[in-house]
Amino acid sequence: MSAAVSFFNPTGQTRVLPGFGLSLGYTLIYLSLMVLLPLAAVFIQTASLTWAEFWAIVTAPRVVATYKLSFGAALLAAGINVVFGLMLAWSLVRYSFPGKKLVDALIDLPFALPTAVAGISLSALWAGNGWLGGLVAPFGIKVAFTPLGVLVALIFIGVPFVVRTVQPVLEDLETELEEAAASLGAQRRQTFTRVLLPVLTPALLTGFALAFARGVGEYGSVIFIAGNIPMVSEITPLIIITKLEQYDTSGATAVAVVMLLFSFMMLLAINLLQAWSGKRTGRNR
Repeated sequence: MSAAVSFFNPTGQTRVLPGFGLSLGYTLIYLSLMVLLPLAAVFIQTASLTWAEFWAIVTAPRVVATYKLSFGAALLAAGINVVFGLMLAWSLVRYSFPGKKLVDALIDLPFALPTAVAGISLSALWAGNGWLGGLVAPFGIKVAFTPLGVLVALIFIGVPFVVRTVQPVLEDLETELEEAAASLGAQRRQTFTRVLLPVLTPALLTGFALAFARGVGEYGSVIFIAGNIPMVSEITPLIIITKLEQYDTSGATAVAVVMLLFSFMMLLAINLLQAWSGKRTGRNR
């Protein structure tokens, strides 16, 4: 009996969830049904196309225009979120002010808010007769139903990723580092660029990658404010939906494969950045 126990549990420690075989089998079945099988179906459906047909679909001018908008807006929104997300995280960690807990809770609002509700709310705010849209309209700035509206929506849904990634790193960062730099004659800019920024860079890059990956595939919060004008404000997920409504399943899956491959690359980059962040901050020990 002891030999069997030592074979299945070499450390001799009591496990909270006993039954390694059962747990592993359930995990693999669940993962296969929920993740691997749908992904495999996409590739299998796309395999019915020839290479020439696949290339013609994914490089069509209208589809390429959606790539430029989806990837370009997601990239720009993630960059903006890095700057302002860092400011928000810094304010929440380093300062005390009235309503701080409320602001901290509102950061997670894009996570909890249904994407369709977010899209409708942003459209109402930034339309020409909306509260914010009416303020910028006299300056010739139109947000709703333009590519700029897509950018606004992606900033809204992406900022929590940066804040929640940077915030714990700032909380663990000792203020003695800044005090030591100041005592050695470093100015505030030098302290930030040479002492704080190197420590925060891995977390910032991870938050950037997460916000970028979310923005590329976002649909619900963008569809209402984008305007969906072909070659102007049409996003790639909408192209997939349009092809499905036209019963062009192969065309939809071909575009989905391009998005999927890019998502795989982003997932790999995120994992590498998280590992790097853990090594730099001493979290992986």
